[in-house]
Amino acid sequence: MTEQKDRLTREREEIAARVASFKATQEKFEREREEYFVTTLENARNGSDGKPFWS
Repeated sequence: MTEQKDRLTREREEIAARVASFKATQEKFEREREEYFVTTLENARNGSDGKPFWS
């Protein structure tokens, strides 16, 4: 009986580790998207010569 409990405990720990890894990856992607958005918006506002392209 203890072998089964030990196995279940290891499986739960593995699942928890996988969930934590997935969450960390999703947070990384979110940070990268935000950084890309900010950079793209700044480039669109400033253009290549520092003036907005719509001016």
